[in-house]
Parts: sequence; C-alpha cells; structure tokens
Amino acid sequence: MKNIYFGWYMVLAGSIMVVLTMGMRMGIGPFVEPIMTELGYSRTALSTVIAVGMIFYGIGMPIAAYFYAKFNAKGMLLFGLGILILSVLGTISFANYWLFMLNYGILMSIGLACLSNIALSPLISKWFIRQRGKALFYLSTGGMAGLAVMTPLSTFLIDYFGWKMTLIIISAMFAVLVIPMAFFIIKENAPDGADLIPGQKLANKINFDSGARITDVVKTLPFWQIVIGLFACGFGMNLLGSHGVPMLMSHGFDSKTAAFGIGMIGFVAIFGSLFLAQLADRFPRKNLLFIVYFVRGLGFIFLVLSTTNIQLFTVALCCGLVWSGSIAMSTASLGDYYGLKLLGPLNAWAFFIGHQIGAAFGTFFGGWIYETYNTYVVSFSIAGILCIIASVVCFLLPTSFTIKVPATSVVKS
Repeated sequence: MKNIYFGWYMVLAGSIMVVLTMGMRMGIGPFVEPIMTELGYSRTALSTVIAVGMIFYGIGMPIAAYFYAKFNAKGMLLFGLGILILSVLGTISFANYWLFMLNYGILMSIGLACLSNIALSPLISKWFIRQRGKALFYLSTGGMAGLAVMTPLSTFLIDYFGWKMTLIIISAMFAVLVIPMAFFIIKENAPDGADLIPGQKLANKINFDSGARITDVVKTLPFWQIVIGLFACGFGMNLLGSHGVPMLMSHGFDSKTAAFGIGMIGFVAIFGSLFLAQLADRFPRKNLLFIVYFVRGLGFIFLVLSTTNIQLFTVALCCGLVWSGSIAMSTASLGDYYGLKLLGPLNAWAFFIGHQIGAAFGTFFGGWIYETYNTYVVSFSIAGILCIIASVVCFLLPTSFTIKVPATSVVKS
C-alpha cells in the first residue's frame, strides 16, 4: 500500500474544520426564530446583524492573511479560535442589541474567517502543485457538508438545549478540533516539489506570472464578470442559509422537515462537488459556471414555490447537484486569466467585493422584504434572477485573454 501524501491529511483536517465554519456562518436559519423570540428583535433587526456579519466575514479574510504571514497558519487558527470563543461568550451574555451586533455579527465573523477554507488555501497551495486544483476543491467540499450537517444538527440541539447552549457546544467542537490540528497536523514547510512525481515537470500547468498588478486587473472586464457571478452566489447562498428554514416554515413545513430540506441541498452538494472536481479541467470553466448558475437560479424560484415534501426534496436534490463549484471555478478562472502570483489577493478581494457584499444584501433583504410584504417569494425570486443573469455573464467570459500592463507584454492564458 502506498504511503499517503501528508498534504492530504491537512486537506482532510481542514475540510472537517470548514464543515463547522461554514455551517456556523451559513446555517444561521435555525437560530433566527429562537433569537427573535428570546431577545425581542425584529426580523429586520436580526437580518441587519447577520448582514453586517457577512461583511465582516469578508473583511476577516485580509485579517486572516495578516496573521498567516506574521504568525503562520498555526497562529492564524489559534487567533481565530480565541476570537470565536470570546464572541460566543459575549453573544450569550448580553441582550443589548449593539453588543449582540459586536459579538455575533462582527467578532464571530472575524474568528470564523480565520478558520475558513479561504484562509487555509495559501497553505494547501504550498503543499500541492500537481493536484492543487483538486486539493482546493476538496477543501471547499467541507463548506457543502457544513450546510448539510450543521443545519439539522443545530435545529436538533436548539430544540433540546436552546440556542445559547447550542453556540457553546459548537464552539467546544471547534476547540476539540482546531487545537490538535494546529499543533499536530498543520506543517508549514512542504517538501521540495510538493506532490510532484519524481522527475515530473509542469509543462502543462498554468503557473505563470502575468506581470500585472491588482490595479491593472480591476480595469479588465473578466474580473468583474467573475465578481458578478460571485455576487449572485453570495446573495443566494446566504439568503438560503439565513432564511431558508424560516421561509419553509412560513409555507407550512415543520422545523425538522424544513431543516432537513435545506440540509439535503448541502448533503447532495458534497457528491456534486466531487463530481464537478473531475470536470473542472476537462471543459471550459465558463460553460460549467453557466450550468451551475442557471440551474441554481431555477432552483431558488421552484424552492420558494414548493408546498409539499415531494416538491421540496426534489428541488433540494436538483439544487444540491450544482450548489458547489462556483467559488472553486471562479478562483481557477482568475488564475487562468491573471496568473498565480496574484491569485491569493485577487481571490480574497473578489470574494469580499462579490460574494460577501452579495451575502450581506441577501441576508438583509430576505428579512426586510418579508416584514414589508409578508412573503419570501420576492427575495427568493430575486436570488433566482440574479443567478440566471450571472450564468449569462459568465458564459460570455473569454476563452482566451491577454492583459496589457505598462511597459511589458503579458503572456496569454
């Protein structure tokens, strides 16, 4: 039996951590009604807290990058864990709205950003050259599992222990995982050649430096086409994570069925992401992005129209098949167009400007529109339309691209 390359242990540990991270950040739905009932917040007020949290989750990415550069991955993980635990203690201790905003909205988001797949990507990239795309895709699979596992688990724990004790239990799960991971699994120094087969060269790998700067990149159309796609992704995914369970409950589904339906999307997406990982380098990425966004857009519209269990589970199954892949393929596209040297900062900024701004809008408008019009049909329809627009925008991405920078000619992708 061949020895398993050590980098895969880090991918596995990171994926498990991302299950908790994305489950806690995206699977907010089960907490909405209990928090509103106990603390007396309106749906708009709580949606505002969650929306602010989405913004600070994006802001937390460069903060995580700073701690990674200054203290390595171990320091970044332990810092994030410490901030997370402090934020949970503050959340359950204070009912004041602004203190709740600070702890649950801001500090928790920064802590979770340091424990995210985006924060771990630079480390994983050092350990993988030949299989870098696959490793990063598998790392992001934990996010899909987070929606599948944490939404029903949180619902179960809240029903039996209440939302405050549930936050304590989840933070304890983080500590049990992150501390051993930081001290025994995370290793900074990858072997020479990383996962390359001895004697293998990277003749067919995209590994060039375009010579461009970020200021050059933001003047180009493909960057903003990718950002538009990520905006639609963030709007829809976090609308579903924050308001999916309440939406289904308002349509007559009980809490457990609603949680199972939303969780089913993430569960199916685990297998969908493994399948898409095999296609990512075989077909044009723009074609795959078109399919993912278009089918996802139809899914949002049919999900909000579901009135029976069969309809709900059928739509959840179809949504799950294309729920993953947009972030991984967007990251790969940025590398294709602009080179790997800028991929880290470009990915962080595209994620923040597109995905997290979209997440904030989706979360806030989901609550505000419901309180204004007493329906979720409007917000979920908007999510569907945005995804369909994104599918067209991404389909129009160029198949080849050359970026021009001052005083130099740039290699084509």
